[in-house]
Amino acid sequence: MSQRPGTRIKYEPPDSRRAHTIMSEEDRKAGKRSTWHELEIKGNARTLSPALWRLDHLTALFLNDNSLQRIPADIARLKNLLHLDVSGNKLRTIPNEMGDMIQLRELLLNNNSLRTLPFQLGRLFLLQTLGLSGNPLNAEWIRLVAEHNGTSKLLSYFLEGLAPCEPPPERPWVPLRPADKPRTGPTFTVMCYNVLCDKYVTRQLYGYCPAWALEWEYRRQNILKEILNYGADIISLQEVQSEQYHLFFKRELARHGYDGIFNAKSRTRTMAEQDGLLVDGCAIFFRVSKFICVEQYLVEFSHIAMACCEGADDMLNRVMPKDNISNVALLELKDGSEHRQHIMVSNSHIHWDPEFKDVKLIQTIILVNELQQIMKQVATERGIGVAPARAGGGASMPLILCADLNSLPDSGVIEYLSSGRVSVNHSDFKGLAYEGFLRRFTEHGVVTHGLNLQSVYEKIDMPFTNCTFDFTGIIDYTFYTKDLLAPLGALGRVSEEWFARNKVIGCPNPHFSSDHVPLLTEFELTGSR
Repeated sequence: MSQRPGTRIKYEPPDSRRAHTIMSEEDRKAGKRSTWHELEIKGNARTLSPALWRLDHLTALFLNDNSLQRIPADIARLKNLLHLDVSGNKLRTIPNEMGDMIQLRELLLNNNSLRTLPFQLGRLFLLQTLGLSGNPLNAEWIRLVAEHNGTSKLLSYFLEGLAPCEPPPERPWVPLRPADKPRTGPTFTVMCYNVLCDKYVTRQLYGYCPAWALEWEYRRQNILKEILNYGADIISLQEVQSEQYHLFFKRELARHGYDGIFNAKSRTRTMAEQDGLLVDGCAIFFRVSKFICVEQYLVEFSHIAMACCEGADDMLNRVMPKDNISNVALLELKDGSEHRQHIMVSNSHIHWDPEFKDVKLIQTIILVNELQQIMKQVATERGIGVAPARAGGGASMPLILCADLNSLPDSGVIEYLSSGRVSVNHSDFKGLAYEGFLRRFTEHGVVTHGLNLQSVYEKIDMPFTNCTFDFTGIIDYTFYTKDLLAPLGALGRVSEEWFARNKVIGCPNPHFSSDHVPLLTEFELTGSR
C-alpha cells in the first residue's frame, strides 16, 4: 500500500459564537499584527467586491442572510476555504466552478431559490455537510441529503453523472544512449508497476474517482491493457492480490506468451487458505519466447528480522511486524548463443508508512544482503556467475531491482542503493536500537554494499510515479548493475498539463486505474562475470 501524508486538513467547524475585536491604534503603532481566516459579510448585500476573491487565505466565509442573486465563478479562487455559508439569499444558480473548491467541508445553500445544482459539485469529495433545505430542488435530492451519509450519496450521484475527460497523451520515449552508437549485446525491456490491490480501493481514500472506475472489473481491464500496450519482456508487479494473480493476471498474460512467479506477504502463512486469497504480494512475469526461469527465491523481511534481532531490540519491535516481501527470479536468456546468459530480477514492495523510515531502510539493507547471498549461492551451486571481487560482495551477474520503495529520492533508502553506503547515524534510522544488526554490514560507521547499482530514472525528468490527492512524488524505481547493463531508453513523464487542464486531482481515475504509473526501460547486456 502506498499512502503518504498529504494536504488534508483536520476539519474543525467554525465556532458559532464567533466574535470580532478591533485592533487599537496603540497596538497598530506598536507593530502588532493580526491574523484572521474567517470573514462575515452581512447587511442586505446585493453584490460582492472582486477584491474578496483575492483573500485566498480564508478558511471560512459567511455570506448568509443577504440579498445575493448570484455568486461569481471567481469564488473558486478561494482554494483554502473549508466552510462556505450562502444560506438565506436569492440564488437561482451556483457556478460550475464551485466544484473546484475541493477543500470544502461544509457548503450551506439553505433557503435560496435553487432549482438545480451543477454536477461538478460531485468533485467535492471531502464535503461533509451540504445544506439544501428551503430550495425548490428535486425532492429526491432533498430526501437523500437528509439521510445518514446523504451528502456523500448525493455527491457520488453527481460525480457519476460527469462525463469522463479526454484521454491523456501518450507518454514520450526518452533515449538514454546516442542513436548512432551500435548495439553489441542482447536487449530486453522491463516494466515496474504497482497495480493497486483491490482491497485498498475505498471511497474514503479515493472519493474523487467515480465508483464505476474504482470497480475491479473495470480497473483490471485498464491495467491489463496498459501492460500489454508496452509489451515488456519482463514485468514486475506489486500489490497483486493473490486471488487475482491466479484468476486473472496469470491466465491473461499466459494468453500473450508470459509465464510468471508470485509470492504473497508473509501473513498468508498464518491464515486460512480462503482468507489468504485476499492478501497481496509481488509477481514477476517473463516472455517465454525470450527467457527461461531457472530458479526463484523469496525474501521475507519479517522472518529475517526475527533471526537478526540479537543486540537490535527494534528489529522485533518495528521491523518484524511488517510482513513485506521481495521475490527474485533467476532468468536465462534464450539468445541462441552457446554461452548461457543469466539475469537476476528482484521485485520488492517496501513498507508504506512514512513514520517508519527506519523500517524502510532496514528492509532495503536486508534485501541487498539477501541478493548478494543469493548470487553467491548461484555461483557455488550452479556455476553461474563468478564470485565478486569488490568489497562487500558485488553483483556477479546482471541484476535488475524493481520496487515500490515508498521512499523519496532524498531518503536514506535511495542514498544507500545508489551510492552503496549510508551512515549508521543517518536520521532515517531515528537513533533506534539496530546496532546488533547493522554491525555485520558496517565499516567505519558506514553501512555498505557492492552491487554497483544505479537508478534508470536518475537523469530523467519524472514529476511523479505515485499520484493521489494527498501525495504526488517519486517512490517507484528500477535499479540495475551499471557495469553489466546499459539502459537504452525509458518511458518518460506523464503530462502534468493534462492533469491541470482536465482538473484531475489524483489517481486512480477513469484513465489511470492505479495510483501509480508504470516504469518501462529497455536494457542492453554489456557483459557478465
